[in-house]
Amino acid sequence: MSVLPVHHRTVTVRGHEIHYREAGPADAPVLLLLHGFPTSSHMFRDLIPRLSGSYRLIAPDHLGFGRSAAPDAADFDYTFAGLAALTDGFTEALGLDRFALYIQDYGSPIGLRLALARPERITAIISQNGNAYEEGLGAEAWAPVLALIAERTPETEEAVRAIRSLDGIRWQYETGVPDEYRELLSPDAWHHDAALMARPGQDEIQTRLIADYASNFALYPAFQEYFRSSQVPLLAVWGAGDQVFVPAGAEAFRRDLPDAEVHLLPTGHFALETHAPRIASLIDDFLARRVVKGE
Repeated sequence: MSVLPVHHRTVTVRGHEIHYREAGPADAPVLLLLHGFPTSSHMFRDLIPRLSGSYRLIAPDHLGFGRSAAPDAADFDYTFAGLAALTDGFTEALGLDRFALYIQDYGSPIGLRLALARPERITAIISQNGNAYEEGLGAEAWAPVLALIAERTPETEEAVRAIRSLDGIRWQYETGVPDEYRELLSPDAWHHDAALMARPGQDEIQTRLIADYASNFALYPAFQEYFRSSQVPLLAVWGAGDQVFVPAGAEAFRRDLPDAEVHLLPTGHFALETHAPRIASLIDDFLARRVVKGE
């Protein structure tokens, strides 16, 4: 498989500058990669080159993340509905009318909101620790978030603030990764994320998004109905050791999508850090069988 260059670009969407990575032939099937918290399109740095010979890969940084603009919380409505609307505008700006989705963490509710609004555009879904079921929530990891959702106080804010500290971010990368794969984890990843999370204005931006996560729980039934009604081809490539979104969330897809393909990999929340070659191979095989040959 050939490896094509990765381009780093920006586009203005509804007055906001959005940074994105792009690689692959312009006329190839499109895979839109939506990252999670607290990272950015940086999380796809090892995956994109591996698929660039066969697909057009596009990975935006959500507003407030990565190298995209991060307007003050007083100037932008940092909710998942707001980010999904901006992502929809991003697809319009790039002329994307048909694409597969890669969803991880925050990218899951953002991407699935796109699917609810425009189901005809979605050719397939790859979920890498991208949850849509209550049973996928790790109890311990979600306790401080649920407390903040219940009541925003200085105490509950401080508890979730720890999640985006350097130690909290490192925990997300390392937890659930077996010893045999630990040396594949690059410390650059969590230091990169922590530096961006420490920028001015991030405290309020991230607290608002975490507090808004309840809006995603409210949409879980609609996401599941979308799965049932569309029978969209779905591949779950999931870190089995993830304690944020636990493997039950991956298995649950089969309840609504009997043909879903589920692979639990021996790694954690950021599965690409240790298993990018395996995930790329699974995606290539899945899209070739379930999307490219079917169109």
